[in-house]
Amino acid sequence: MDFNALAERLLPGEYPALETFEKRYPQRDLPAKAEVTRLAPSPTGFIHLGNLFVAIANERIAHQSGGRLFLRIEDTDLKRKVDGAVEAVISALDYFDIRFDEGAQIGGDETYGPWYQRQRADIYRAYAKELIRRGRAYPCFCTEEELSAMRDVQTANKETTGYYGKYAKCRTLSEGEICAALDAGKPYVIRLRSAGDASRKFVFHDEIKGDVNVSENDQDVVILKSDGIPTYHFAHAVDDHLMRTTLVIRGEEWLASLPVHLELFSALGFRPPKYGHNCSLMKMDGASKRKLSKRKDPELSLSFYRQEGYHPFAVKVYMLTLLNSDFEEWHAKFPDKPLEEFPFRIGKMSKSGALFDLDKLNDISRTELSRLSEGEMLAFLRGWTLDYGGERERAYFADEAYLREVLALCMGTAGKKRRKDFVTAKQALEEIGYFFSDYRQRDAYRVDPQTRNAVISAFLATYSHENDAQVWFSKVKEVAASLGFAAEMRDYKANPDAYRGSVSDVAEVLRIAVTGRANSPDLWSIMHILGEERTRARLQAALA
Repeated sequence: MDFNALAERLLPGEYPALETFEKRYPQRDLPAKAEVTRLAPSPTGFIHLGNLFVAIANERIAHQSGGRLFLRIEDTDLKRKVDGAVEAVISALDYFDIRFDEGAQIGGDETYGPWYQRQRADIYRAYAKELIRRGRAYPCFCTEEELSAMRDVQTANKETTGYYGKYAKCRTLSEGEICAALDAGKPYVIRLRSAGDASRKFVFHDEIKGDVNVSENDQDVVILKSDGIPTYHFAHAVDDHLMRTTLVIRGEEWLASLPVHLELFSALGFRPPKYGHNCSLMKMDGASKRKLSKRKDPELSLSFYRQEGYHPFAVKVYMLTLLNSDFEEWHAKFPDKPLEEFPFRIGKMSKSGALFDLDKLNDISRTELSRLSEGEMLAFLRGWTLDYGGERERAYFADEAYLREVLALCMGTAGKKRRKDFVTAKQALEEIGYFFSDYRQRDAYRVDPQTRNAVISAFLATYSHENDAQVWFSKVKEVAASLGFAAEMRDYKANPDAYRGSVSDVAEVLRIAVTGRANSPDLWSIMHILGEERTRARLQAALA
């Protein structure tokens, strides 16, 4: 067969010599052992926790080694493309402080662009044409119906599905048969002519999983679709070579495709990058574990964390605890050090599933938010409110001095001990709602209505906004004693049957009347911030 003539027939026209691409995309001028990593999402509009998981690892490895991290958009499948998806990807990763050095809509060094695969179509065709010339690729005219019927037969026979061996019927077409099909205008794709044997295995060193046994590829995978646009498999091999990627970290679901990718690099004459296949994110479902699901688990989407108001730093801290087994100990020892100072190691990444626990994230979020100043918290809450809040939340920012006073109390920055009441921006704004117009009784009184009214009435009779905290509490104790409650906790503990309850029960009645909840920061301070008029009004309303 005249492969040169076939290549010209399938991909007519002049393409640059492959050597020109090597000159156009030179080796990067980087320090020894510097790693070039990438994130290469499809523009589907859905960016998930797994993307962030991989992005953090890629960013840390690249920058810690003095290398580069770039963003490539793999838009070869137009059917999956969603308008605005690229902007959504960049916005989401920027929110979590993933710092790209170059790439789609990032800027930076344009030497290795363009960063959209559809804009690189001629590069892929040039390499595909060369594979045809060397007899390593051929046209396939099989229809979707024929391929579907083939898969049905393979499934019925319990065979591996795919286009290989005796099922690769276009692989053995003669030159005359190919020309006849082309003359008839039959649509075709270009397939790799695999040289592998699936019965042969070899050991591959995975940067995360260690040595793994891999079968050779025997699948004649599609490399160019009928519209001349490459498949992911082919495009990524060409791009990772020309963009000088040294390390690819990706989900373990891609481990099954590794033999295809390694053969493509070999067929193209490229040295493959190192590969590391990270573990899947799992969650407990009853007594068993399963992978996080787009359909079942809203927390898989990165938009969930922004809409709920998780601080990006807290999410990143949690991701690092899942990524490197010794990060949690390091961060506990050095809580004020920048995360960039942590010595991230690919060898510390989990080889099996990482268990994602929303409760653990919430605990970390409480801790990280408690470390903010009230000014930092105010800025964080304002940012979330502008993006996701309503008129009610926006009204909280009308008096910034008042809001700062509220935050100082609720965070404990005004005292010696920090509080950990806040988990997210959304929850924090709900928590402080009682300082504003959003007062509602959230918790039930544990006393009967008559006792409740007696406590409130007795307190109102002596209440003065001018009293300091010590005098205020002495009056609460007097109310307790007058109604048969123990004024001192030690007395109640010594003989509980002698009292209706303790002073803490009386304080709880007042707390619920004023704030709507049984637990809150210091009640005297809350009343002081609310002011006498609003405090009296709430106590009077509670009597109704």
